[in-house]
Amino acid sequence: MKGAAITLDRHLREADGQGRDLPEGLAALLSALAGASKILARQVRRAALSGSLGYSGGVNVTGDSQKKLDVIANETVLEAVASTGLVAAVVSEELKGAKALADQGEARYILCTDPLDGSSNTDINGAVGTIFGIYPRAADGPVDEVRDLLRRGSEQIAAGYVMYGPATVLVYTAGDGVFGFTLDEDAGTFVLTHDRIRCPSRGHYYSANLGHLKEWRPGIRKFVEHLTERDPSTGRPYSLRYVGALVADLHRGLIEGGLYFYPADEGHANGKLRLLYECAPLAFVVEQAGGRASTGAQRILEVRAESIHQRVPLVIGSALDVELYETFMRREP
Repeated sequence: MKGAAITLDRHLREADGQGRDLPEGLAALLSALAGASKILARQVRRAALSGSLGYSGGVNVTGDSQKKLDVIANETVLEAVASTGLVAAVVSEELKGAKALADQGEARYILCTDPLDGSSNTDINGAVGTIFGIYPRAADGPVDEVRDLLRRGSEQIAAGYVMYGPATVLVYTAGDGVFGFTLDEDAGTFVLTHDRIRCPSRGHYYSANLGHLKEWRPGIRKFVEHLTERDPSTGRPYSLRYVGALVADLHRGLIEGGLYFYPADEGHANGKLRLLYECAPLAFVVEQAGGRASTGAQRILEVRAESIHQRVPLVIGSALDVELYETFMRREP
C-alpha cells in the first residue's frame, strides 16, 4: 500500500528534517507562488469562456504585444507575493521597471518572473508557463537597482517554473536538487510526482525556431546539420520538437534529455530571451538536475545582468548535448 501523498506544503515544511535547510520565509514565498499558479491554471483553462483570449491592446517593455492573460498573470503573481511581505521588489517581463513591494527595509527577497511564458500559445490551447527566480536582498534599506537587481544567476537561492498543459506541473529547486509537483485539482494541492529530477546526460530531441536557421552563426548551422545526420551509433538524427513556449520545451529536455537553443539572429543581436526572468532561473533548475546552460560561450549563471530586461543567447539541457553545441561554436573560423 502506498504511503500518503507528499504535498508541496508538507515537502517545504519538512525540508529541514531532510537536510535541505531553507532560508527563513522562503517556504512561505514558494507556497505563495504555488497559490498564484493554481489561480492561473484555472484562468488559462477557462480563458475562452471568460473572454480572456486575444490581445489586451498594450505592449510590454520588450516590445511584445501583451495578451489579456499576460496582464492577468502579472497581476496574479504580484498580488500573491505582495501578500507575504517577503518581497522587496519584483522584476517582471510585463513591467517597465522593478515594482517595489512591502517594507523594503524588512523584506528579504527579490523576485524575477515571466508570469506567462509562451502567451502566444493561449489562443490555440497550447502549453504555457510561469518562470520565477528568487534572490536574497543584497543589503537592507531601499532597493538599489545595481546592488539588488543586477545580479548573477548564481546568486539565486531558489528558482523554478510552472507548466500549464494537460496537467499543471510545478518544478523548483532551492539549491539541493530539483523537485516536481503535479496539481491535484480535486484536492486543490500540489503533490510530489517527480522526486529529485535528473536530466539525462544526452537526449534525442532538440528544440529551436528553425525559421531563423539561415540567420544563425556558421557553427550553429553546422551543429544542426550534425544533429540531423543519420548515425545510429550516436542516436542521430535527433528529432525536432518545438512547442513555442520555453517552459514546455525545457521541461521535455529536463525529463527526457536533449536541448533547447535560441541564439542571436538578425532581429535579435543578443538573442531573444531575457536573462533575469527566463534564462537564469531555468539555468539554476537545469544545473541542479545535472544539466548545463550556456550562452554558447559562457555559463549562464556567471553572466551578471547589465539591465533588468537584458537579453542573452541560450542553449540549455543535457550536459553532453550543450557541451557539443559549445564545441561547434568554438570551431568557427
